[in-house]
Amino acid sequence: MEKISGYIDHIIFRNEDNGYTVMVMICDGEEVTCVGTLQYINEGELIEAEGTYTQHSTYGTQFKISSFELKAPEDELAMERYLGSGAIKGIGSALAARIVRRFKADTFRIMEEEPERLAEIKGISEKKAREIAQQMEEKRDARKAMIFLQKYGISSALSVKIYNQYGERLYRIIEENPYQMTDEIQGVGFKIADEIAEKAGIHTDSDFRIRSGMFYALKQSMAEGHIYLPREELFRRGAELLGVSLEAMERNLMDLAMDRKVVLKEDRVYCIQNYYLELNTAKMLHDLNVTADIADDTVMQKLADIETRTGTSLEELQKEAVVQAVNHGLLVITGGPGTGKTTTINTLIHYFASEGLEILLAAPTGRAAKRMTEATGYEAQTIHRLLEISGVPEEDSAGYHFERNMENPLEADVIIIDEMSMVDLFLMHALLSAVSVGTRLIMVGDVNQLPSVGPGSVLKDIIYSECFPVVRLNKIFRQASESDIVVNAHKINEGEHVVLDNKSRDFFFLKRDDANVIISVVLTLVMKKMPKYVDAGMLDIQVLTPMRKGLLGVERLNTILQEYLNPRSPEKKEKEFGSGLFREGDKVMQVKNNYQIEWEIRGAYGIPIEKGVGVFNGDMGIVSEINSYAEQMTVVFDDNKYIEYSFKELEQLELAYAITIHKSQGSEYPAVVIPLLSGPRMLMSRNLLYTAITRARKCVTLVGSEQVFQQMIDNEMEQKRYSTLKEQIQQWQEEE
Repeated sequence: MEKISGYIDHIIFRNEDNGYTVMVMICDGEEVTCVGTLQYINEGELIEAEGTYTQHSTYGTQFKISSFELKAPEDELAMERYLGSGAIKGIGSALAARIVRRFKADTFRIMEEEPERLAEIKGISEKKAREIAQQMEEKRDARKAMIFLQKYGISSALSVKIYNQYGERLYRIIEENPYQMTDEIQGVGFKIADEIAEKAGIHTDSDFRIRSGMFYALKQSMAEGHIYLPREELFRRGAELLGVSLEAMERNLMDLAMDRKVVLKEDRVYCIQNYYLELNTAKMLHDLNVTADIADDTVMQKLADIETRTGTSLEELQKEAVVQAVNHGLLVITGGPGTGKTTTINTLIHYFASEGLEILLAAPTGRAAKRMTEATGYEAQTIHRLLEISGVPEEDSAGYHFERNMENPLEADVIIIDEMSMVDLFLMHALLSAVSVGTRLIMVGDVNQLPSVGPGSVLKDIIYSECFPVVRLNKIFRQASESDIVVNAHKINEGEHVVLDNKSRDFFFLKRDDANVIISVVLTLVMKKMPKYVDAGMLDIQVLTPMRKGLLGVERLNTILQEYLNPRSPEKKEKEFGSGLFREGDKVMQVKNNYQIEWEIRGAYGIPIEKGVGVFNGDMGIVSEINSYAEQMTVVFDDNKYIEYSFKELEQLELAYAITIHKSQGSEYPAVVIPLLSGPRMLMSRNLLYTAITRARKCVTLVGSEQVFQQMIDNEMEQKRYSTLKEQIQQWQEEE
């Protein structure tokens, strides 16, 4: 680390949201380009900065600031420079010179303590003197707060949030109960608050700390899919995090319940929001399950007409699904690949359309909705789009605001949702809130797929409650039975071992035991073999891997695949971001839902012919342009949708030559390549392997250890999800 000091000559760029600044400092008469997060500083100010010199490929030598301290101007020249920089509105360089000439080294004291004396200067009225004094006071207070918060190791960007939220109250909050910030400021989690509390000298057995830590542990468990935690499990996690006694946690748990932050039910502890979401979801499901009494013969006659008209031949369970859908407000259709789920959906659409009913189709992700549209010929959309999401979402789905809700329900007679295994409790609650009693809700999915990324176990709980009609499609149709992808997926699901003799046309296993050799084989497959074999582009071949980290994790694979599939070139611009970089021509994936970002479809000569908003977690595209001057990167997504990302929005994107199997849910690719070596037992499970294999349309190739492959088939372990939706549904049924 090195130290430099000097005054800020001019600011080249500042991101007002996070304080990231590029500026030129004058240090001992030399210009130094500096970069760093420096909110609330202005041209003309004197600072002492600590950091390191770095070499930027485009902009040359820069001083990267890790911390800094504001210094009061020490001489008349520095005072004049600061006042004339534009930091104080209404004072230009000429007026700054007159003020300093009049008050000399006493200038700043007079401006702060006797501001009325500024009116002695020609060009400053009494009103203007008061305005200048007020600005000086505000800047002094903000600076004082920034310096105070820096002592606690708080970043400039977070300091701004804290100061804007609390103003002068922040001193009392930091010194008495910094844990209050975890509820009130996004970006302050328990761990940050705990570090601040330690520096503020707050005891580890403080009740504020124990309550905040326990609530944090409960909320963190939602990332593992849990709706609640058993009391003992919460205490175990709390003890690890807090290092306090069981008695202290028990006492504070009661206080959390009294503060209506948690709900205690027997030995279960829920965040209050989760408890009522689950309770209301169960109630709405129960209310939708109304029955009709339309004779089977009537339905069968219509089905015969549809079969004749469409040239399809339905098996008994598919017909049963239609009968149940006609006679029930709620229906679940589940089945593996090749069992005719899509044919059943198409038949249901034909049936209800012939009745003149309004039908809506949706799926949890953009790619799944696109597949549904292609398979049915009817427009399908994401559930979020169906519910007309608006506003900026909070950290989790429960913070979304949907225009469609109980007061403004969806206008439809039949709603069909595909890929239901991906739907979490938050999204299910939002969907049900917008479905009126009397509307048929048909949920289609494969219960053996990976569970939703968000909390809950919605599809399984609905099926296992045994309170609603469920049709399990289990017959593999003749055409599908010719595919070893389908046949082997079903074998894996049943726990049967698969013959790996490579005599198949669409299912291959290449045995390799060294990670670097596996990567070499993956490169050969993606670049040379697969595109010809499945008649697809190189970037259409998807590499799927169980993990993010490790020798065969997403992060390492993407770095290597980028190097070979889209190598560095003078013709391709690049943008460094995080620990990696984006390059023109890269395959990328959107990794969070963004409902505000604008897209446009361009026609001839790049002229926009259609515009809209929204891009979704899992959407893939190609980087078409990086513009360093405008600080924008353009990505072309499916359907020729162009989106321009500012550089500060790039955290929404990741390289996507390789993606995790979890991220591939709801998507389908011409061919997938799956590198397999050892990994955590909990992760390397049967349903992860099943999900990966069923993503391939024409060909799947696994490269790696046969032993690991067979172990995954044997490993039925699924991480236990603490959820009580099944019990809540059954409770409503019993009360009827």
